[in-house]
Amino acid sequence: MARRLGFVLALAAVVLLAAAATTTAQSDKGKGPPKAEGPKNPPNGEGPKSPPNGPEGPKSPPNGEGPKSPPNGEGPKSPPNGPEGPKSPPNGEGPKSPPNGEGPKPKPKPKQVKCNVNRKENPYCFNKKMDCPDDCPETCFASCTEYDCKAVCACDQPGAACGDPRFIGGDGNAFYFHGRKDADFCVVSDHDLHINAHFIGKSGHSGMSRDFTWIQAIAVLFEGHHLYVGARKTGTWDDAVEHLEITLDGEPVHLPADQVDAAKWTSSRVPALSVTRTKAANGVLVALDGKFSVRVNAVPITEEDSRVHRYGVTSDDCLAHLELAFKFDALTDDVHGVVGQTYRSDYVNKLDVRASMPTMGGDASFTASSLFKADCAVARFGTIRSNNEASVMSELAGITCASGMDGQGVVCKK
Repeated sequence: MARRLGFVLALAAVVLLAAAATTTAQSDKGKGPPKAEGPKNPPNGEGPKSPPNGPEGPKSPPNGEGPKSPPNGEGPKSPPNGPEGPKSPPNGEGPKSPPNGEGPKPKPKPKQVKCNVNRKENPYCFNKKMDCPDDCPETCFASCTEYDCKAVCACDQPGAACGDPRFIGGDGNAFYFHGRKDADFCVVSDHDLHINAHFIGKSGHSGMSRDFTWIQAIAVLFEGHHLYVGARKTGTWDDAVEHLEITLDGEPVHLPADQVDAAKWTSSRVPALSVTRTKAANGVLVALDGKFSVRVNAVPITEEDSRVHRYGVTSDDCLAHLELAFKFDALTDDVHGVVGQTYRSDYVNKLDVRASMPTMGGDASFTASSLFKADCAVARFGTIRSNNEASVMSELAGITCASGMDGQGVVCKK
């Protein structure tokens, strides 16, 4: 009996060992040979751990789990600004457009001017069209000489008076003359020609000792006549509406009603006097043959100008004023006035031309009692020329000065 029990136990042991060997063999067959690159397999039957950040990728999570999916079944998040582009705005919106669909305002197309010269005298410049410079896209004019033709800014030429009045003298130097608001000053005074300017303005802000001023109108006295050119007071500026007012001896000057460029008016009373449009509105060329010409543009103070410079423009007055560019044909060497004196051959510029705002004083010398009075302290109008007076300067018209500026009204210093 004991012998039989021993035999049964031995047989059971053999069967168990064989089963264990079979299970181990099958397990080894499924795993294959161990990888040379990986470390030794961990206990508990876990898969081989990949090296940290190795070529097989980041470390696998414990317990054989796969990478955790994002909550709510979302897909993997793309990296910001990755190759697929920047992250889209929420709710699938595209990039926001400027408010009201406004994009950057297109740059206005510059005005074109052309040389109206004789073809035989100047075939190169004849009828040549040129774009206005960027600094003055609407207020340039064609400067045409025997040797050159170009579009130039009116406010950059000798004889100009623009802005818070910035003058350019006959010597080519720029200077400021602020005067006073609501006052009249002699700009040019010669024996047979006198020009006054009426200044408007605003009181300077705290810390300023002067007013902000602009030229609102001019009066020209010649041969017993009075010519007035001024900008009408207006609240809201519209460049398509005429804001210029012109009278001769108190009678309105009416340019053609169609307001086309180059429309011309000639005086029946003074045949040498003409007014020609340089713009459809608010721009004219006034010329008195043999004496002078002046380009006139009426312009406002814009809201932006007022904000930057603290002018204090109000809704009922945009401070419409004139930009002027004079040329003189026959001044004498005794001429005077704010800008007139700079055309004298003996004029010496005592201003600091290197200063940011070289300013001429002497308001008292140039003050007139009214716009049509030639009674400033330096007035020359109506006086008789002496025999020893210097000859007129008309022969200087068209010469080239050392400063490089051409055209009538430019003085070459000795």
